[in-house]
Amino acid sequence: MRPFWLQQALESPEESRAKYREAPPLTGRHRVDVCIVGGGYTGLWTAIMLRQQSPGLRVTLIEADICGAGASGRNGGCVLGWATKYPTLERLFGAGEARRLVIESERCAQEIGDFCHRHAIDAEFRRDGTLFTATNRAQQAAVTPLMTGLSRQGIGSFVQRTADEVKRLSGSPSHCQGWFSPNAATVQPGKLVRGLRRVAIELGVELFENTPMQALDQGRPARVVTPQGCVVADKVVLATNAWMARLFPRFRRTVAIISSDMVITDPMPDALAATGLVDGVSVLDSRTFVHYYRSTPDGRLMLGKGGNTFAFAGHVHKGFDRPSAYRDQLASRLGEFFPSLRHAPVAASWTGPSDRSVTGLPFFGAMPGHANIVYGFGYSGNGVGPTRMGAKLLTSLVLEQDNAWSRSPLTKGPLGVFPAEPVRYLGSLLVRNAVRRKEACEDREVQPRRWDHWLSGFAGAAGKSDKLAS
Repeated sequence: MRPFWLQQALESPEESRAKYREAPPLTGRHRVDVCIVGGGYTGLWTAIMLRQQSPGLRVTLIEADICGAGASGRNGGCVLGWATKYPTLERLFGAGEARRLVIESERCAQEIGDFCHRHAIDAEFRRDGTLFTATNRAQQAAVTPLMTGLSRQGIGSFVQRTADEVKRLSGSPSHCQGWFSPNAATVQPGKLVRGLRRVAIELGVELFENTPMQALDQGRPARVVTPQGCVVADKVVLATNAWMARLFPRFRRTVAIISSDMVITDPMPDALAATGLVDGVSVLDSRTFVHYYRSTPDGRLMLGKGGNTFAFAGHVHKGFDRPSAYRDQLASRLGEFFPSLRHAPVAASWTGPSDRSVTGLPFFGAMPGHANIVYGFGYSGNGVGPTRMGAKLLTSLVLEQDNAWSRSPLTKGPLGVFPAEPVRYLGSLLVRNAVRRKEACEDREVQPRRWDHWLSGFAGAAGKSDKLAS
Protein backbone atom coordinates (compact mmCIF):
# COMPACT_ATOMS: atom_id res chain seq x y z
CA MET A 1 0.00 0.00 0.00
CA ARG A 2 1.34 3.41 -0.99
CA PRO A 3 1.27 6.45 1.35
CA PHE A 4 -2.18 8.02 1.53
CA TRP A 5 -1.77 10.89 -0.93
CA LEU A 6 -0.10 8.80 -3.63
CA GLN A 7 -2.56 5.95 -3.27
CA GLN A 8 -5.47 8.38 -3.54
CA ALA A 9 -3.88 9.92 -6.65
CA LEU A 10 -3.33 6.52 -8.29
CA GLU A 11 -7.01 5.71 -7.75
CA SER A 12 -8.27 9.04 -9.10
CA PRO A 13 -10.30 9.32 -12.32
CA GLU A 14 -7.54 11.46 -13.86
CA GLU A 15 -5.01 8.68 -13.37
CA SER A 16 -7.29 6.01 -14.80
CA ARG A 17 -7.85 8.14 -17.90
CA ALA A 18 -4.15 8.78 -18.38
CA LYS A 19 -2.76 7.60 -21.70
CA TYR A 20 0.42 6.35 -20.05
CA ARG A 21 -0.64 4.59 -16.85
CA GLU A 22 2.62 2.75 -16.37
CA ALA A 23 6.01 3.47 -17.87
CA PRO A 24 8.25 0.51 -18.69
CA PRO A 25 11.70 -0.04 -17.21
CA LEU A 26 14.59 0.97 -19.40
CA THR A 27 16.26 -1.71 -21.50
CA GLY A 28 19.15 -1.40 -23.91
CA ARG A 29 21.23 1.65 -24.75
CA HIS A 30 19.64 5.07 -25.17
CA ARG A 31 21.44 8.13 -26.53
CA VAL A 32 19.91 11.46 -25.46
CA ASP A 33 20.73 15.10 -24.83
CA VAL A 34 19.68 15.13 -21.16
CA CYS A 35 19.09 12.33 -18.68
CA ILE A 36 17.25 13.23 -15.48
CA VAL A 37 17.55 10.85 -12.53
CA GLY A 38 14.57 11.09 -10.18
CA GLY A 39 10.83 11.30 -10.83
CA GLY A 40 9.75 13.68 -8.08
CA TYR A 41 8.98 17.38 -8.22
CA THR A 42 12.55 18.50 -8.99
CA GLY A 43 13.09 16.03 -11.81
CA LEU A 44 9.66 16.47 -13.40
CA TRP A 45 9.63 20.27 -13.21
CA THR A 46 13.10 20.31 -14.78
CA ALA A 47 12.08 17.93 -17.55
CA ILE A 48 9.02 20.05 -18.32
CA MET A 49 10.95 23.33 -18.37
CA LEU A 50 13.67 21.89 -20.59
CA ARG A 51 11.15 20.71 -23.15
CA GLN A 52 9.20 23.97 -22.99
CA GLN A 53 12.30 26.11 -23.51
CA SER A 54 14.03 23.80 -25.99
CA PRO A 55 11.42 21.58 -27.71
CA GLY A 56 14.04 19.83 -29.83
CA LEU A 57 15.96 18.58 -26.79
CA ARG A 58 15.90 14.81 -26.28
CA VAL A 59 15.09 14.36 -22.58
CA THR A 60 14.89 11.03 -20.76
CA LEU A 61 13.85 10.65 -17.13
CA ILE A 62 14.46 7.50 -15.09
CA GLU A 63 12.85 6.74 -11.72
CA ALA A 64 13.78 3.91 -9.35
CA ASP A 65 10.13 3.30 -8.37
CA ILE A 66 7.15 5.16 -9.82
CA CYS A 67 6.97 8.93 -10.14
CA GLY A 68 5.96 10.41 -6.81
CA ALA A 69 7.00 7.45 -4.66
CA GLY A 70 9.43 9.59 -2.66
CA ALA A 71 8.84 12.79 -0.70
CA SER A 72 6.90 14.38 -3.58
CA GLY A 73 4.01 11.98 -3.10
CA ARG A 74 3.87 11.95 0.68
CA ASN A 75 4.50 15.47 2.01
CA GLY A 76 1.93 17.67 3.72
CA GLY A 77 1.05 19.55 0.54
CA CYS A 78 1.85 23.03 1.90
CA VAL A 79 3.19 25.38 -0.77
CA LEU A 80 5.27 27.80 1.31
CA GLY A 81 7.74 30.55 0.57
CA TRP A 82 11.07 31.54 2.10
CA ALA A 83 10.21 34.74 3.96
CA THR A 84 10.99 33.21 7.36
CA LYS A 85 14.37 32.11 5.96
CA TYR A 86 15.33 35.67 5.06
CA PRO A 87 17.87 36.14 7.88
CA THR A 88 19.72 33.00 6.76
CA LEU A 89 19.50 34.02 3.10
CA GLU A 90 20.82 37.50 3.85
CA ARG A 91 23.68 36.16 5.97
CA LEU A 92 24.77 33.72 3.28
CA PHE A 93 24.00 35.55 0.04
CA GLY A 94 23.54 39.25 0.79
CA ALA A 95 20.42 41.40 0.97
CA GLY A 96 19.80 41.69 -2.78
CA GLU A 97 19.79 37.97 -3.56
CA ALA A 98 17.94 37.19 -0.33
CA ARG A 99 15.13 39.57 -1.26
CA ARG A 100 14.97 38.19 -4.81
CA LEU A 101 14.69 34.61 -3.56
CA VAL A 102 11.91 35.47 -1.11
CA ILE A 103 9.95 37.18 -3.89
CA GLU A 104 10.50 34.25 -6.25
CA SER A 105 9.51 31.74 -3.59
CA GLU A 106 6.21 33.47 -2.88
CA ARG A 107 5.53 33.82 -6.61
CA CYS A 108 5.78 30.04 -7.02
CA ALA A 109 2.46 29.43 -5.25
CA GLN A 110 0.54 31.28 -7.94
CA GLU A 111 2.69 29.80 -10.71
CA ILE A 112 1.85 26.27 -9.57
CA GLY A 113 -1.85 27.13 -9.49
CA ASP A 114 -1.67 28.64 -12.98
CA PHE A 115 0.20 25.59 -14.28
CA CYS A 116 -2.40 23.20 -12.85
CA HIS A 117 -5.22 25.24 -14.40
CA ARG A 118 -3.50 25.46 -17.78
CA HIS A 119 -2.82 21.72 -17.95
CA ALA A 120 -6.03 20.50 -16.26
CA ILE A 121 -4.25 18.96 -13.27
CA ASP A 122 -6.77 18.37 -10.50
CA ALA A 123 -4.28 18.80 -7.66
CA GLU A 124 -6.84 20.34 -5.26
CA PHE A 125 -4.92 23.62 -5.44
CA ARG A 126 -6.17 26.21 -2.94
CA ARG A 127 -4.35 29.51 -2.57
CA ASP A 128 -5.74 30.38 0.85
CA GLY A 129 -2.50 31.38 2.55
CA THR A 130 -0.58 30.16 5.56
CA LEU A 131 -0.69 31.01 9.26
CA PHE A 132 2.54 30.97 11.28
CA THR A 133 1.68 30.81 14.98
CA ALA A 134 2.89 30.62 18.55
CA THR A 135 1.17 28.35 21.06
CA ASN A 136 2.96 29.47 24.24
CA ARG A 137 4.99 32.38 25.64
CA ALA A 138 8.36 30.84 24.71
CA GLN A 139 7.32 30.53 21.07
CA GLN A 140 6.06 34.11 21.13
CA ALA A 141 9.40 35.33 22.45
CA ALA A 142 11.26 33.39 19.75
CA VAL A 143 9.21 34.31 16.70
CA THR A 144 8.13 37.91 17.39
CA PRO A 145 11.58 39.47 16.68
CA LEU A 146 11.80 37.57 13.38
CA MET A 147 8.39 38.67 12.16
CA THR A 148 8.86 42.23 13.38
CA GLY A 149 12.16 42.43 11.53
CA LEU A 150 10.64 41.09 8.30
CA SER A 151 7.80 43.60 8.50
CA ARG A 152 10.16 46.49 9.16
CA GLN A 153 12.26 45.61 6.10
CA GLY A 154 9.27 44.91 3.86
CA ILE A 155 10.27 41.29 3.38
CA GLY A 156 7.60 38.76 2.44
CA SER A 157 3.88 39.15 2.97
CA PHE A 158 3.28 38.14 6.60
CA VAL A 159 0.93 40.37 8.58
CA GLN A 160 0.19 39.92 12.27
CA ARG A 161 -3.41 39.07 13.10
CA THR A 162 -5.26 39.62 16.34
CA ALA A 163 -5.61 36.75 18.80
CA ASP A 164 -9.28 36.31 17.87
CA GLU A 165 -8.45 36.26 14.15
CA VAL A 166 -5.72 33.69 14.75
CA LYS A 167 -8.12 31.38 16.56
CA ARG A 168 -10.70 31.82 13.80
CA LEU A 169 -8.26 31.25 10.93
CA SER A 170 -6.62 28.25 12.60
CA GLY A 171 -9.86 26.71 13.84
CA SER A 172 -8.12 26.03 17.15
CA PRO A 173 -7.96 27.74 20.55
CA SER A 174 -4.35 26.55 20.97
CA HIS A 175 -2.78 29.43 19.09
CA CYS A 176 -2.18 32.63 21.04
CA GLN A 177 -0.38 34.66 18.37
CA GLY A 178 -0.04 34.46 14.61
CA TRP A 179 1.06 36.00 11.33
CA PHE A 180 -0.77 35.39 8.06
CA SER A 181 0.58 35.37 4.52
CA PRO A 182 -1.78 35.16 1.52
CA ASN A 183 1.07 34.02 -0.76
CA ALA A 184 0.87 30.33 0.06
CA ALA A 185 -1.29 27.42 -0.99
CA THR A 186 -2.10 23.78 -0.38
CA VAL A 187 -2.24 20.91 -2.86
CA GLN A 188 -2.85 17.19 -2.89
CA PRO A 189 0.84 16.35 -3.38
CA GLY A 190 0.31 12.95 -4.99
CA LYS A 191 -2.07 14.37 -7.57
CA LEU A 192 0.34 17.20 -8.31
CA VAL A 193 3.33 14.94 -8.94
CA ARG A 194 1.29 12.54 -11.06
CA GLY A 195 -0.08 15.50 -13.01
CA LEU A 196 3.46 16.73 -13.65
CA ARG A 197 4.31 13.22 -14.85
CA ARG A 198 1.46 13.33 -17.38
CA VAL A 199 2.45 16.76 -18.69
CA ALA A 200 6.10 15.70 -19.02
CA ILE A 201 5.08 12.73 -21.16
CA GLU A 202 2.76 14.90 -23.27
CA LEU A 203 5.68 17.26 -23.88
CA GLY A 204 7.78 14.40 -25.22
CA VAL A 205 9.87 13.43 -22.21
CA GLU A 206 10.81 9.76 -22.45
CA LEU A 207 10.01 8.19 -19.09
CA PHE A 208 11.24 4.92 -17.60
CA GLU A 209 10.00 3.81 -14.17
CA ASN A 210 11.26 0.98 -11.96
CA THR A 211 14.67 1.91 -13.31
CA PRO A 212 17.20 2.70 -10.58
CA MET A 213 20.55 4.24 -11.42
CA GLN A 214 23.23 1.73 -10.47
CA ALA A 215 26.27 3.71 -11.52
CA LEU A 216 27.22 6.99 -13.15
CA ASP A 217 30.20 7.18 -15.45
CA GLN A 218 31.18 10.84 -15.30
CA GLY A 219 32.45 11.72 -18.73
CA ARG A 220 31.49 13.67 -21.83
CA PRO A 221 29.06 12.22 -22.63
CA ALA A 222 28.09 10.72 -19.28
CA ARG A 223 26.69 7.22 -18.93
CA VAL A 224 23.90 6.38 -16.50
CA VAL A 225 23.94 2.64 -15.84
CA THR A 226 20.68 0.84 -14.98
CA PRO A 227 19.89 -2.86 -14.31
CA GLN A 228 18.94 -3.63 -17.92
CA GLY A 229 20.66 -0.93 -19.92
CA CYS A 230 22.15 2.54 -19.88
CA VAL A 231 21.50 6.11 -20.93
CA VAL A 232 24.30 7.98 -22.67
CA ALA A 233 23.68 11.70 -22.25
CA ASP A 234 25.43 14.97 -22.94
CA LYS A 235 23.98 16.37 -19.70
CA VAL A 236 22.77 14.64 -16.52
CA VAL A 237 20.51 16.10 -13.82
CA LEU A 238 20.60 14.33 -10.46
CA ALA A 239 17.27 14.94 -8.72
CA THR A 240 16.98 12.14 -6.16
CA ASN A 241 16.83 14.41 -3.09
CA ALA A 242 17.03 12.35 0.14
CA TRP A 243 18.54 9.43 -1.80
CA MET A 244 21.55 11.44 -3.01
CA ALA A 245 23.47 10.73 0.18
CA ARG A 246 23.20 7.01 -0.43
CA LEU A 247 24.10 7.20 -4.11
CA PHE A 248 27.11 9.49 -3.77
CA PRO A 249 29.44 9.21 -0.74
CA ARG A 250 30.68 12.78 -1.27
CA PHE A 251 27.25 14.04 -0.17
CA ARG A 252 26.73 11.85 2.91
CA ARG A 253 27.64 14.58 5.37
CA THR A 254 25.87 17.39 3.53
CA VAL A 255 22.37 16.38 4.65
CA ALA A 256 20.73 14.62 7.56
CA ILE A 257 17.80 12.37 6.73
CA ILE A 258 14.97 13.18 9.12
CA SER A 259 11.42 11.87 9.16
CA SER A 260 8.19 13.77 9.05
CA ASP A 261 5.17 11.82 10.28
CA MET A 262 1.57 12.46 9.31
CA VAL A 263 -1.98 11.35 10.07
CA ILE A 264 -5.16 12.13 8.20
CA THR A 265 -8.74 11.67 9.34
CA ASP A 266 -11.77 10.25 7.60
CA PRO A 267 -13.92 12.87 5.86
CA MET A 268 -15.90 14.86 8.45
CA PRO A 269 -16.88 18.11 6.70
CA ASP A 270 -19.57 19.15 9.16
CA ALA A 271 -17.45 18.57 12.26
CA LEU A 272 -14.49 20.31 10.64
CA ALA A 273 -16.61 23.26 9.56
CA ALA A 274 -17.78 23.66 13.15
CA THR A 275 -14.18 24.41 14.18
CA GLY A 276 -13.94 27.24 11.65
CA LEU A 277 -11.24 25.61 9.55
CA VAL A 278 -13.19 25.79 6.32
CA ASP A 279 -10.60 26.70 3.67
CA GLY A 280 -7.16 25.59 2.52
CA VAL A 281 -5.06 27.65 4.93
CA SER A 282 -2.03 25.79 6.30
CA VAL A 283 -1.21 26.30 9.98
CA LEU A 284 2.29 25.89 11.43
CA ASP A 285 3.39 26.45 15.00
CA SER A 286 6.81 27.75 16.06
CA ARG A 287 8.33 24.64 17.56
CA THR A 288 11.79 23.55 16.55
CA PHE A 289 10.24 20.45 14.99
CA VAL A 290 7.00 22.02 13.96
CA HIS A 291 3.43 20.79 13.96
CA TYR A 292 1.57 21.61 10.75
CA TYR A 293 -1.99 20.92 9.71
CA ARG A 294 -4.57 21.73 7.09
CA SER A 295 -7.92 20.57 5.79
CA THR A 296 -8.73 18.93 2.47
CA PRO A 297 -11.60 19.78 0.08
CA ASP A 298 -13.45 16.60 1.08
CA GLY A 299 -13.39 17.53 4.77
CA ARG A 300 -10.41 15.62 6.12
CA LEU A 301 -7.87 17.02 8.56
CA MET A 302 -4.16 16.26 8.08
CA LEU A 303 -1.63 16.85 10.85
CA GLY A 304 2.10 16.24 10.74
CA LYS A 305 5.23 16.73 12.77
CA GLY A 306 8.90 16.62 11.84
CA GLY A 307 11.99 15.49 13.66
CA ASN A 308 10.97 12.10 15.01
CA THR A 309 13.30 9.64 13.26
CA PHE A 310 16.90 10.26 12.20
CA ALA A 311 18.58 7.94 9.70
CA PHE A 312 22.07 6.65 10.41
CA ALA A 313 24.61 7.58 7.72
CA GLY A 314 21.93 9.17 5.54
CA HIS A 315 20.33 5.82 4.73
CA VAL A 316 16.65 5.98 3.73
CA HIS A 317 15.64 2.71 5.38
CA LYS A 318 12.40 0.73 5.14
CA GLY A 319 10.98 2.45 8.20
CA PHE A 320 10.21 5.44 5.98
CA ASP A 321 7.82 3.29 3.92
CA ARG A 322 5.71 2.01 6.81
CA PRO A 323 2.75 3.58 8.64
CA SER A 324 4.00 6.08 11.17
CA ALA A 325 5.21 4.71 14.49
CA TYR A 326 3.97 8.01 15.95
CA ARG A 327 0.35 7.60 14.82
CA ASP A 328 -1.12 7.57 18.32
CA GLN A 329 0.94 10.56 19.44
CA LEU A 330 -0.13 12.56 16.40
CA ALA A 331 -3.77 11.60 16.87
CA SER A 332 -3.52 12.74 20.48
CA ARG A 333 -1.96 16.05 19.41
CA LEU A 334 -4.73 16.52 16.85
CA GLY A 335 -7.21 16.20 19.71
CA GLU A 336 -5.32 18.83 21.69
CA PHE A 337 -5.49 21.29 18.81
CA PHE A 338 -9.16 20.43 18.17
CA PRO A 339 -10.90 19.17 21.35
CA SER A 340 -14.17 18.61 19.47
CA LEU A 341 -12.35 16.22 17.12
CA ARG A 342 -10.60 14.26 19.83
CA HIS A 343 -12.26 11.02 18.74
CA ALA A 344 -12.11 11.62 15.00
CA PRO A 345 -11.31 8.38 13.11
CA VAL A 346 -7.81 8.33 11.63
CA ALA A 347 -7.88 7.02 8.08
CA ALA A 348 -4.14 6.62 7.56
CA SER A 349 -0.69 7.46 8.83
CA TRP A 350 2.62 7.56 7.02
CA THR A 351 6.12 8.94 7.20
CA GLY A 352 8.63 10.32 4.77
CA PRO A 353 12.31 11.29 4.51
CA SER A 354 13.38 14.92 4.52
CA ASP A 355 16.89 15.85 3.35
CA ARG A 356 17.88 18.48 5.92
CA SER A 357 20.87 20.59 4.93
CA VAL A 358 23.14 22.43 7.35
CA THR A 359 21.64 25.79 6.34
CA GLY A 360 18.05 24.62 5.97
CA LEU A 361 18.25 25.64 2.29
CA PRO A 362 18.62 23.52 -0.84
CA PHE A 363 21.86 23.67 -2.75
CA PHE A 364 22.77 23.11 -6.38
CA GLY A 365 25.87 22.77 -8.47
CA ALA A 366 27.92 20.68 -10.86
CA MET A 367 30.03 17.68 -9.99
CA PRO A 368 33.65 18.81 -9.54
CA GLY A 369 35.38 18.66 -12.90
CA HIS A 370 32.15 17.63 -14.66
CA ALA A 371 30.07 20.69 -15.55
CA ASN A 372 27.73 18.51 -17.59
CA ILE A 373 26.46 16.72 -14.46
CA VAL A 374 24.35 18.94 -12.22
CA TYR A 375 22.40 18.29 -9.03
CA GLY A 376 20.00 19.90 -6.59
CA PHE A 377 18.67 18.72 -3.23
CA GLY A 378 18.57 19.57 0.49
CA TYR A 379 15.10 21.17 0.50
CA SER A 380 14.88 20.49 4.24
CA GLY A 381 11.17 19.69 4.22
CA ASN A 382 10.09 22.79 2.28
CA GLY A 383 10.00 21.58 -1.29
CA VAL A 384 6.60 21.83 -2.95
CA GLY A 385 7.15 25.45 -4.00
CA PRO A 386 10.96 25.68 -3.89
CA THR A 387 11.40 22.65 -6.20
CA ARG A 388 9.90 24.79 -8.93
CA MET A 389 12.58 27.39 -8.22
CA GLY A 390 15.16 24.62 -8.18
CA ALA A 391 14.02 23.46 -11.60
CA LYS A 392 14.43 26.98 -12.98
CA LEU A 393 18.00 26.97 -11.69
CA LEU A 394 18.81 23.49 -13.01
CA THR A 395 17.27 24.29 -16.38
CA SER A 396 19.46 27.38 -16.60
CA LEU A 397 22.56 25.30 -15.83
CA VAL A 398 21.69 22.59 -18.35
CA LEU A 399 20.95 25.10 -21.12
CA GLU A 400 24.03 27.14 -20.12
CA GLN A 401 22.00 30.32 -19.79
CA ASP A 402 23.41 33.48 -18.27
CA ASN A 403 20.68 34.69 -15.92
CA ALA A 404 19.90 35.34 -12.26
CA TRP A 405 19.42 31.63 -11.61
CA SER A 406 22.68 30.41 -13.13
CA ARG A 407 24.51 33.22 -11.32
CA SER A 408 22.81 32.60 -7.98
CA PRO A 409 25.04 31.65 -5.04
CA LEU A 410 22.66 28.72 -4.57
CA THR A 411 24.76 27.06 -7.31
CA LYS A 412 27.87 26.89 -5.14
CA GLY A 413 27.03 23.46 -3.72
CA PRO A 414 26.66 22.53 -0.04
CA LEU A 415 27.50 25.25 2.45
CA GLY A 416 28.71 23.12 5.32
CA VAL A 417 28.68 19.52 6.49
CA PHE A 418 27.41 17.62 9.50
CA PRO A 419 29.78 15.70 11.81
CA ALA A 420 30.86 12.25 10.72
CA GLU A 421 29.04 9.16 11.97
CA PRO A 422 28.39 8.02 14.60
CA VAL A 423 28.68 11.52 16.09
CA ARG A 424 26.00 12.93 13.78
CA TYR A 425 23.47 10.22 14.63
CA LEU A 426 24.10 10.10 18.37
CA GLY A 427 24.22 13.88 18.57
CA SER A 428 20.96 14.24 16.68
CA LEU A 429 19.19 11.94 19.13
CA LEU A 430 20.66 13.83 22.09
CA VAL A 431 19.50 17.16 20.69
CA ARG A 432 16.08 15.80 19.64
CA ASN A 433 15.35 14.50 23.13
CA ALA A 434 16.48 17.78 24.70
CA VAL A 435 14.15 19.67 22.35
CA ARG A 436 11.27 17.43 23.35
CA ARG A 437 11.88 18.01 27.05
CA LYS A 438 12.36 21.75 26.58
CA GLU A 439 9.19 22.16 24.55
CA ALA A 440 7.17 20.02 26.96
CA CYS A 441 8.18 22.46 29.72
CA GLU A 442 7.28 25.43 27.54
CA ASP A 443 3.84 23.97 26.86
CA ARG A 444 3.30 23.96 30.63
CA GLU A 445 4.74 27.49 30.86
CA VAL A 446 7.57 26.07 33.00
CA GLN A 447 11.22 27.09 32.68
CA PRO A 448 13.22 24.27 30.98
CA ARG A 449 16.44 22.98 32.47
CA ARG A 450 19.53 24.89 31.37
CA TRP A 451 21.07 21.72 29.93
CA ASP A 452 18.05 21.10 27.71
CA HIS A 453 17.91 24.74 26.67
CA TRP A 454 21.59 24.69 25.72
CA LEU A 455 21.36 21.44 23.79
CA SER A 456 18.23 22.57 21.96
CA GLY A 457 20.19 25.48 20.60
CA PHE A 458 22.08 23.09 18.32
CA ALA A 459 18.87 22.45 16.41
CA GLY A 460 18.74 26.18 15.69
CA ALA A 461 15.99 28.29 14.26
CA ALA A 462 16.57 26.63 10.89
CA GLY A 463 15.35 23.40 12.43
CA LYS A 464 11.85 24.72 11.89
CA SER A 465 12.23 23.45 8.34
CA ASP A 466 12.69 19.84 9.45
CA LYS A 467 9.29 18.80 8.27
CA LEU A 468 7.74 17.37 5.16
CA ALA A 469 4.99 19.94 5.24
CA SER A 470 5.97 21.19 1.85
